[in-house]
Amino acid sequence: MIGGMSTLFTHVPHPHIEERHSQAPIKVADQLQTTGPAAKANSWLAIKITNGVGTMWCAYAFAILALISLPDAIKLGRPAIISWIAQTFLQLVLLSIIIVGQNIQSAASDKRAEATYKDADAVLHEALQIQKHLEAQDQAIEHILDRINPPSTPGSAAA
Repeated sequence: MIGGMSTLFTHVPHPHIEERHSQAPIKVADQLQTTGPAAKANSWLAIKITNGVGTMWCAYAFAILALISLPDAIKLGRPAIISWIAQTFLQLVLLSIIIVGQNIQSAASDKRAEATYKDADAVLHEALQIQKHLEAQDQAIEHILDRINPPSTPGSAAA
């Protein structure tokens, strides 16, 4: 054993380990296009509109707006009522509710990504600790072997 390093095993770290240290978990917001001024402006506007329309308060406002036209649909009969439900009420109200649901799902997805990232980091840390432990064991084994089988010196013959 030379210089305290094990000669029984050479650890070769996976290339992804170093790359991983410079990255955080990917989140939904990281997917926005930011490759130029137009893309940045479009992403900004889309987020502002989504955040505004994607609230239950907006869904309530759309429901009230849709209900304003309900009396006229009732006066025109069944086809107009069906059309009002499908084209006015459902589209206006469900749009906001679906966006709210997607926002909740993306927040949950971000939390899962963060937890998975932390889990992977913990596993990596533990694996590196195991590697150090195994290296210490290799050194102890080599020390024991050196004591059991001392290196032969030139000129010393077995009797």
